[in-house]
Amino acid sequence: MRIIPAVITAAVTLSLSYVFSTKFGQLPPMGKLLSPQTGFWQNAEVIGERPHETMVLPGLTGKVEVWYDDRAVPHIFADNEADAYYVQGYVTARDRLWQMELQAFASAGRLSEILGPGLIRYDRGKRRDGMIYGAEKAVAVMESDPATRTAIHSYADGINAFIAQLTPATLPVEYKILDYKPEKWDVIKSALLLKYMSADLAGFCDDLEFTNARRLFSMADFNLLYPDFQDTLYPIIPKGTAFPAPSAKAVAPPDSVLAIDASYMKFKMDKPNPENGSNNWAVAGSKTRSGAPILCSDPHLGLSLPSLWYEIQIHTPDMNVYGASLPGAPGVIIGFNDHIAWGVTNGEEDVKDYYRMQFRNGKKEYLFNGTYRPAELRVETIKVRGRAPIYDTVAYTVFGPVVFDNTWPEKASHEPFLAMRWKALDSSNELVAFYKLNKARNYDDYVAALQHYTCPAQNFVFADKQGDIGIWHNGQFPLRWKDQGKWIMPGSDSTYAWQGYIPRAEVPHIKNPERGFVSSANQRPTDNTYPYALYGEFDLFRGERINNRLGEMNQITPQDMMTLQNDSKNLFAAAAMPLIRKHLDTAALTAAEQPYWQLLSQWNCVSSADSKAATIFNNFWEHLSDTIFRDELTPKDSSVLAWPQATTVLQMLLRDSAVHFVDNINTPQKETLSGLMQGAFATSIKELAKLNKAGKLELGRSRGTDIRHLSRAIPAFSAMNLNTGGGRHIVNATQKTHGPSWRMVVQLSDKTEAYGIYPGGQSGNPGSPYYDNAVNDWVAGNYYMLHVFDQQEKDDPLIRYKVVFTGK
Repeated sequence: MRIIPAVITAAVTLSLSYVFSTKFGQLPPMGKLLSPQTGFWQNAEVIGERPHETMVLPGLTGKVEVWYDDRAVPHIFADNEADAYYVQGYVTARDRLWQMELQAFASAGRLSEILGPGLIRYDRGKRRDGMIYGAEKAVAVMESDPATRTAIHSYADGINAFIAQLTPATLPVEYKILDYKPEKWDVIKSALLLKYMSADLAGFCDDLEFTNARRLFSMADFNLLYPDFQDTLYPIIPKGTAFPAPSAKAVAPPDSVLAIDASYMKFKMDKPNPENGSNNWAVAGSKTRSGAPILCSDPHLGLSLPSLWYEIQIHTPDMNVYGASLPGAPGVIIGFNDHIAWGVTNGEEDVKDYYRMQFRNGKKEYLFNGTYRPAELRVETIKVRGRAPIYDTVAYTVFGPVVFDNTWPEKASHEPFLAMRWKALDSSNELVAFYKLNKARNYDDYVAALQHYTCPAQNFVFADKQGDIGIWHNGQFPLRWKDQGKWIMPGSDSTYAWQGYIPRAEVPHIKNPERGFVSSANQRPTDNTYPYALYGEFDLFRGERINNRLGEMNQITPQDMMTLQNDSKNLFAAAAMPLIRKHLDTAALTAAEQPYWQLLSQWNCVSSADSKAATIFNNFWEHLSDTIFRDELTPKDSSVLAWPQATTVLQMLLRDSAVHFVDNINTPQKETLSGLMQGAFATSIKELAKLNKAGKLELGRSRGTDIRHLSRAIPAFSAMNLNTGGGRHIVNATQKTHGPSWRMVVQLSDKTEAYGIYPGGQSGNPGSPYYDNAVNDWVAGNYYMLHVFDQQEKDDPLIRYKVVFTGK
């Protein structure tokens, strides 16, 4: 009788052994994950002081010291650059390896390898965007420059030195949860990460949507919905600045209007949200209390844990730089050294165009300049976890990859072949620009560094200890005739191709303006007197708020600049409220609606976390815009259209409240803005009443901010429902999953005074006390002093532990 329990026990043991060693769907083998010896328990870090370490790393040529401060920021002291970048790669990988590799995989279209078939569509899209192709071209240029060749290879060697030391017990926890291992780091992964940033910052393009709009709207209506300029303009280069006559000009083909593609597109492209925001500025010493310039950089990007940036100091005999690095790339991207400071915001420029191609023999040949020429066929092999690989053949033309064809995104025989011309796929070496900025000593060095930077377009703000300030709207911008690049163009000949680039000396820039400050907030770089065509979706009110405040201020301190970076005044709402008061019949509001109107009418237009009125305004305006444009912009043929920017809608209604879009032609009754506003308010209040009843009407509760784990699949590793204010059109442009990724304020006095914060922590390990230690301070608008050590400060109490690396 005792045999039966023994058999049952054996069966249960075998079953559990199978369960604990087998991966089911997205679940890891639980035995590995829970193992006391190798599982996630090994990733917990003890809170407290770490012992000093001495480590031997093969490949180092000398001794390198790394001092970790009270926030676990590494300060690297090396005798040469190769060793400095080697150790930067090592310490970054020690803190952020999984993040670095996952983002490189995401850029390359390789997520299916580790996450399974649910990511096949994403991966195919990245392959068709030419991300690996572009990274390969970037690596070739990096390899040809001795400085960047040393940097990327030394950095990769440091990463690989860390990977070589890993054991099953010390693998980052995400590898254990997802049940895979890191592969050797190749320099192309650093290039892929830079292309990933290009996709996020230079991925804007409305060619397909605008092509559909041209089929539905007259040119006059098209320009009303999608104008190049808006009435109230606070450009980066002050309005009224005289620009020299252009030295280059694009010539339009005589049939450039008639040849525009008239067929509609059902494709929907993934692209950045145009309402995301970033800010930077620099004020001259004439406006500061200390008499020294102050530079502020506030890039707003998608928020995640681990954080996008990795704080670091790198000290060599000819460089001492501090700031935010991009995990996976050597050097500092935004920061300062002993002489200068710099920061970046997105230029918002459209540097991507689509061309309709005529193919024959499948994808083998395409028509160009009267003859058929062979396409370069690139077979993309997409490995899929648990399944056979997927193969996708992408045709490359003179313009670039054929992103859309009769097999992608859907198999439909009548879909067009569209080739993409994208500046991000050209050969370039953006890394050399940052390499030179890290070492720059003055304005001339800054300008010399920027000439190497081509894409994505960025507003590089500058200040130095000699007292100079400046800003360049920097990048390579296609030389276009008016309206070129707004819609799909014929690709059968070269007449519609880009005709070069705006000459470098003539891109918008300014040095030491009379007003005593320079600034950018994703607005247009110039007024309409600038002689070249620049297209994009630009913000309006953040730049106005920053310029007004900086113009009013004197005796400025770093603390004043922190306050401005956290400013939540909503000038969009302030401009809209008079229109709302004029057209909303408040006497006709119901008893249930009146309390909400009272909150809105008494609002000071500050979108603080505790503001209920901010939630009411945001919801109401969305319903109003939807009510006005829903019919025109929801065509019955499934074509995709772009909605006008909120600023465009507001300016349109302020100019003419009876603009014809208000009256829906599909309804017999005459519609007015007042009537639409009344209906939109009533609809909005029905939704808001539910939020109010749940105690979530305040902005920080109704919207708030989520900083999600990079996997998007592990809520416990995320920071959710953060009580934040700010939003669209606001200097504090925080949104649901987007916000200030690295706030930095640098006063360039004799001894640099610098402050910064980003939403997260230095470690990518959820078991570390430095994983998300800065989140609460970030929400509160606080900053940390940035400690720039010199070698004489080796006993500073802020240094918590040291690591000494040697090559033998």
